[in-house]
Amino acid sequence: MAIRENLELIQNNIEKACQRVKRDPRQVQILAVCKDQGPEKIRQVLDLGIRLLGENKTQEAELHMQYLAGSNINWHFIGKLQKNKINKILGMFHFIESVDGVKSLEHIHKRVDDPIEVFIEINIAEEKSKSGFTIEGLKKAIPYISNLNKVTVSGLMAIPPYFEDAEKIRPYFSRLREMQNTINHMAIPNLKISHLSMGMSHDYEIAVEEGATIVRIGTALFGRRKA
Repeated sequence: MAIRENLELIQNNIEKACQRVKRDPRQVQILAVCKDQGPEKIRQVLDLGIRLLGENKTQEAELHMQYLAGSNINWHFIGKLQKNKINKILGMFHFIESVDGVKSLEHIHKRVDDPIEVFIEINIAEEKSKSGFTIEGLKKAIPYISNLNKVTVSGLMAIPPYFEDAEKIRPYFSRLREMQNTINHMAIPNLKISHLSMGMSHDYEIAVEEGATIVRIGTALFGRRKA
């Protein structure tokens, strides 16, 4: 299917998922994952009203940003944070969704002049192959985060394990939502979790049912990448 039809299907699925749990579909934003996509395809999703674009690599993001200069875009960095590229990332992106540890927070805090909002990446299944705070690790870091005067944590992001049966992923999304509720009830300075960035092409409907405010969609929107 063409990108327009893909987007309409995604939007319809999000609306149905919201209806099932009595949510307002306007609470859910689609973030288009631009990894390995040509700028012409990205232009198409912009023309269809998508304004959140996610990038994994700074080099590829630079090409996309040059091509789309002047467009009204909210750029999110969703890739692996590397210490030697944090300065560059801070200068390019509106949001960093993949802050994966206290050291990353420290590096960001040292390098920003104006306050910035970030998302904390949670290794929700504590997989060795993935980065991110564990839930317990984030709890231990809360006193440190509360003292950061130039970094505000406004969201949690997670990539659960993959299961062919997407229903098996639901407990991980539910766990992230519970973490959001726990943190917000604590009323901690610099830590107001307004966003849950969870759910991708395979499982976004379940993520929406469990409270996602941002779903990161690549394949279901752009089609399968060429090998």
